[in-house]
Amino acid sequence: MARKQNFSLTEGPVAKSLLWFALPLFGSALIQQLYNTVDLIFVGHLLDNAASVAVGSSSLLVTCLVGFFTGLGVGVSIIAARAFGAKDRLMLFKTVHNAAGLALIGGLLLTVIGLLFSPVFLRWLNTPEEVMEPALVYLRIYFFDIIAIIFYNISAGLLRAMGEARRPMLYQLYGGLVNVAVNALLTIVVPMGVAGVAIGTLAGQSLAAALTVWHLCHLQDEFRLQIRFIRLQIPVCLQIFAIGIPAGVQAMVTTLSNLIVQAQINNLEVLSIAAFTAYFKVENFVYLPILAMGQAVTTFVGQNLGAGQESRARLVVRRGLQLGVLITLSIGFLLVMFSDLFFGIFNNDPEVQLIGRQIGLVTFPLYFTYVFVELLSGALRGAGHAIPPMLLTLLCMCVLRVVVLFYIMSVAPAANMVAWIYPITWIVNSLAMFGYYKWRFCRHDLNTL
Repeated sequence: MARKQNFSLTEGPVAKSLLWFALPLFGSALIQQLYNTVDLIFVGHLLDNAASVAVGSSSLLVTCLVGFFTGLGVGVSIIAARAFGAKDRLMLFKTVHNAAGLALIGGLLLTVIGLLFSPVFLRWLNTPEEVMEPALVYLRIYFFDIIAIIFYNISAGLLRAMGEARRPMLYQLYGGLVNVAVNALLTIVVPMGVAGVAIGTLAGQSLAAALTVWHLCHLQDEFRLQIRFIRLQIPVCLQIFAIGIPAGVQAMVTTLSNLIVQAQINNLEVLSIAAFTAYFKVENFVYLPILAMGQAVTTFVGQNLGAGQESRARLVVRRGLQLGVLITLSIGFLLVMFSDLFFGIFNNDPEVQLIGRQIGLVTFPLYFTYVFVELLSGALRGAGHAIPPMLLTLLCMCVLRVVVLFYIMSVAPAANMVAWIYPITWIVNSLAMFGYYKWRFCRHDLNTL
């Protein structure tokens, strides 16, 4: 029987609805990030620092390459949310089937590129020679998983655009449990090193993608995915690209800046490299709630503008910022107070943990400034205005971050000093984004965006 899908976000108390919608988004993002985190825990405790560096370096590269197609998923989600809010069933049907076509073509293309050019990508990152071989093994197996990752993100984005956030989280949870089980099997029972943890990720993500696509195939008749109708229609694709390409470029730019940082970090000693690898995992505890709130704001704004409720869309942004800042300050405080516990999860080397704590003391107290970047750019994209957030992020998260990075590396090449590039660029980007938002989102008719 087809599943009924009727989750309107255009009514009810804003703060409560926003928070409850964001919670499963956070759960989904956390579980998806935990795939690589579980990999790191297994190699960090059962293997050695070289294996940890291999897994950490490889995961950043995969995130960068997948970022573009995740951005297309954002475009798909926004178009679908606008259509759902406006009750335009035909447009929603077209969006679902064009999105599936984009996921299939993009996933296959990226898999082939990744398998062929993995050694080149790792050399661009200045990956140390002693970890090149395990990094290459991990990365190539990971690339077989790309099509599943893309299909999950786009399918889950479609479901969330219709107001369904819980099911994608549950499917990701099932995949996460499979990932843990396969990791344990292939690192403890049948020791395969980094290849074992990569295979675990492949198994878990494939299950999550399959379940999410299956759910999409069992929605109402006018919404559900039907294989025979998968196609690429130029007018629909152009609408998706208009939002998705800037969002994809923004995601890639943010990750690309991290890759440039990683390349410079790889010039430090192995302990500092391992500390940053652990830090990037601890950071997810504060980053992912911001990401979830940004996704929730995007969906709420899209549905409410589709329904013609502009004042409610603006209220969503205000409540989202208030909740986001409060949550981020609270989590940042906990990460600073219990840094030994959090860094100890990912690496049991006391020296690595000490360097990680020094990095966290710089970034976690100021992480709340990133809330404005993520939520305001999400609101603008939800209104169909995606290029300015991309340009502001390009200037702040890439150009400014690289300039500050190379300056610090030239005068004080230490892990705790490199960490300052993050709050500096967050603050500048948040001020720029807030200024543009106040001018464009608050003083113009949103239907003209």
